This record gives sequence, C-alpha cells and structure tokens, in this order.
Amino acid sequence: MSSHEIVVEEERPGREELVELYTAVGWSAYTDDPDTLEEAVRNSTRVVTARYGDQLLGLARVISDGASIAYLQDVLVRPELQREGVGRSLVLAALEPFAHVRQKVLLTDDEPRQRAFYESLGYTEIRDHGDGTLRAFVRIDGAAPDMSEQT
Repeated sequence: MSSHEIVVEEERPGREELVELYTAVGWSAYTDDPDTLEEAVRNSTRVVTARYGDQLLGLARVISDGASIAYLQDVLVRPELQREGVGRSLVLAALEPFAHVRQKVLLTDDEPRQRAFYESLGYTEIRDHGDGTLRAFVRIDGAAPDMSEQT
C-alpha cells in the first residue's frame, strides 16, 4: 500500500472496525469492552482516520475544551504500516483545529520507539520539561491495588 489518505471522519468508525484495529495493535483493555470503546470514540471531540480504500489503517482522537487543553488519545496504526508516516499524519490532522490551544497532553507506554515518535512531534516528557516545575498525576480506577488495606 503505497498511498494512505488521511480522512477526517464525520461518521466515526463502527464497532467492528474499531475492535479490529484495536485488536491489531494489541490493545485488549479496549477490545475487552467494545461498548466502552465505541462510546469513547463517539464522544471524542475529534477523530481522524487513515484509510486505504475501505480498510481502516489507523486512528487518532482528541478530547478537548477547545480553549485551554487538548488531550491526544489513542494514536493507533496497524503494525505492518508503522514507521511509514501514517501516525505522524494522524497526529497532525487530529490536532490541527487545536493549534491555538496552549496545553497538549498525552499518556503513553514507556517504550523507546514511542518516546522518539512523540519527541519528533515536539512533545517533552514531563520530567524533562523546562526547569522541572511541572508534575503530572494520573488515577486509573480498576487497575490500581486497593490502598485502604495497606494503611
């Protein structure tokens, strides 16, 4: 596949396409609950997809208030097409309407290729940002141990 067209979707990909794409990249936390996956994509502020004909090759989505923050979420590209510029095109297209927004945030796995990818797009790991005055916090319910038993 030598030509990938980035299409800004007015209609979000359906459940089957989403589950197939998320399965292809091994994101089982999403595919274990297709209802939540479908709802998350449907409620995103912006979704862009990469397609070759009718085949869904990749997806990126943004959640934002449109003024102060844009959260880049779920940048996925089929494994056989990674490192071909598809992910970069998806991120740029997804964030295009938020160019005026000062704070752009994402969480990602601790994997060297991902760090290099996001740094190439101008992102900085929070611990490396500026003079070290920023902190990031996350709470992921259902995934953390019950701390109340440890006190």
